[in-house]
Amino acid sequence: MPGVEAVAQNISPARSDGLAAILAIGRANPPNIVEQSSFADLYFRLHNSEHLVDLKKKLQRICDRTAIRKRHFVWDEELLMANPCLRTVTEPSLNARQKVAITEIPKLGAAAATNAIAEWGRPKSDITHLIFCTTSGMDLPGADYQLIRLLGLNDNIQRIMLYQQGCFAGGTVLRLAKVLAESRRSARVLIVCAETTTVLVRSPSVENQDDLVTQALFADGASALIVGADPNAGEKPVFSVFSTSQVLLPDSDGAIGGHVGENGLTATLHRDVPAVISKNVGKCLEEAFTPLGISDWNSIFWAAHPGGRAILDQVEERVGLKPEKMWASRHVLAEYGNMSSVSVHFALDEIRRRSAKEGKATTGDGFEWGVLFGFGPGLTVETVVLRSAPISA
Repeated sequence: MPGVEAVAQNISPARSDGLAAILAIGRANPPNIVEQSSFADLYFRLHNSEHLVDLKKKLQRICDRTAIRKRHFVWDEELLMANPCLRTVTEPSLNARQKVAITEIPKLGAAAATNAIAEWGRPKSDITHLIFCTTSGMDLPGADYQLIRLLGLNDNIQRIMLYQQGCFAGGTVLRLAKVLAESRRSARVLIVCAETTTVLVRSPSVENQDDLVTQALFADGASALIVGADPNAGEKPVFSVFSTSQVLLPDSDGAIGGHVGENGLTATLHRDVPAVISKNVGKCLEEAFTPLGISDWNSIFWAAHPGGRAILDQVEERVGLKPEKMWASRHVLAEYGNMSSVSVHFALDEIRRRSAKEGKATTGDGFEWGVLFGFGPGLTVETVVLRSAPISA
């Protein structure tokens, strides 16, 4: 009889020959759009807090400095009026928030995934793995299970559900997808990230003024990517995923965090976050690109998580970037706000769209190599080195 190792070799699928590549990108946003210039008025009116004049003026100043033009939300006036507990500061509201999140997150993710699958052009039955990531709500079975049912994916799909990762996870999901795609020649990994601020919207409070930054910054949306190696006929790679890494930044404990309690998710954003990230991003770049002989950070394309205007400004200054290098991240921040793990995938999509529109030879703004950065709780930095693919006619 054959040995165990021989049997394993016979039944194990062959590994891929090439690198994992992003084969398609899809995105979705809820229809409710709020202009940033009018958000303070809307927010204080919906929460019956217009008597807090100074606090309202403070939120308006914060909104004016964010460089955000508009944001999309699952919640709207009707939903907040129907759930008065969402319009308080400390009243128990987790059940109401959960009810919205566990319904809307899979639906939002399914919309983005449908767009990605349509662009990919292959049967959805070819999808072998699913990675679903959200910081919005939890349930059993989770959003991954609900997505399988909504899309009609295979029952034997191998799935990973990531909860409560935060903004850096736009890089995490690519790191995981790379491993899965390269471990099996026929693997096709569907990544879905979806977020809603329904889990953290609450009334303004004089006692917790730091929460105003959270209310002014975050937004709702979903992204989906198809990742696989050794493209088949008809598949068109967008970016190759060359390498990935994750690091916890020194002296950053407590800089970004979140706590889920009876009154929903409360986020913590320390004012030193931009300085800590910008101080360390150069080292992340050196470790990722030195093996490639690259040390000029203006010679690569950039998809950095648009966590906030100050983060982009300070990273740009610290590593000596030309103003145009961060255009995609700044565009996503302006048009969509901070959608947590979703945002950096929107930035990638913007880069490849503009490249095609402008007739560039490759998907990376005309550059061969690029970097995707995820920044989030920890402080955690995900660094993904990407290689742009030729733009086919």
